[in-house]
Amino acid sequence: MKTEKLNYYLPPELIAQRPRCIRSDSKMLVFNRSSGELVDSRFSSIGDFLLPGDCLVLNDTKVLPARFFGRRISGGKLEGLFLAESEMGIWEVMLKGTRKLKVGETIYLKDKEEDFCRAVLLDKLGEGRCRLKIEADADVETVLNDIGFPPLPPYIKRGRDLGQATIDKLRYQTVYARKAGAVAAPTAGLHLTDKLIEQLKNAGICFAYITLHVGIGTFKPITAENLEEHEIHQERFSIDKENARIINAAKEKGRRIIAVGTTSVRTLETIADGSQIKAVSGTTKLFIKPGYKFKFVDAMVTNFHLPKSTLLALVAAFAGLESILAAYRHAIEQRYRFYSYGDAMLIV
Repeated sequence: MKTEKLNYYLPPELIAQRPRCIRSDSKMLVFNRSSGELVDSRFSSIGDFLLPGDCLVLNDTKVLPARFFGRRISGGKLEGLFLAESEMGIWEVMLKGTRKLKVGETIYLKDKEEDFCRAVLLDKLGEGRCRLKIEADADVETVLNDIGFPPLPPYIKRGRDLGQATIDKLRYQTVYARKAGAVAAPTAGLHLTDKLIEQLKNAGICFAYITLHVGIGTFKPITAENLEEHEIHQERFSIDKENARIINAAKEKGRRIIAVGTTSVRTLETIADGSQIKAVSGTTKLFIKPGYKFKFVDAMVTNFHLPKSTLLALVAAFAGLESILAAYRHAIEQRYRFYSYGDAMLIV
């Protein structure tokens, strides 16, 4: 399939730069795959489209404040993004301006404005990736909580405004985030509030949780001419016995498994074995694109995704490419907000 088929035009002003004041006030476009019907609604009304016994599967990963700033000894400014810790005190990062840096060079990571700790550049891995030896007597999460900013995607424009960073640290995170490890948010879940979750539970909707730590590769555009030539990113996931039991019980009763976000879809489809899933952890490189036969997921909640992205390919596989592009055109006409801080779709 030609990647260009996943392209569409989005007016720049529809790229949401900030979240809505109340999470569940987001618009929600409901698309029925059987009838082709589109319904304009609000996320707060999602219960109107659910049935007792439906199982919402949420990704409880927690976003690390992975964006950080630093300086060279010469005074040159640096900006980085934490990706992973390969071993104790050894960070793999994306670092802007690596061309001038030399292996073995010492740099300083900044605590908002002051120097926080030293780091040594161990090696360059290519495409801006580096390994740093961090000289700090604390674990990754502690260090990042001191020096880090929310790792917002590049289409959300932010400087080093500490007040805005405080807001983003709260809002670029689901209310049920529990397990730290992501460098991007599972954005379909940003619309849920504790109050709405409680209302849905009282209406007979059940909830289950998986964990998939969203990586920076989620923002990597498909540059290959053909979709099949794209090498998709790898991400870590896990699901425990209790949540596997909840999901399997719903499936056995013929209830719908509704994945909240493409990350939940990807995890469930990775671990599905017939009509069951098992408690397991591992990594996935599953690339869901048009032509994929879904094994487990019956419906999904998702945001509106970038053109020529793996996320749009996944949604197109689930609902049909032409149908999804038609739904996107409708959303644009109705002035929905797009991407991470944007509005939602419910595809049933």
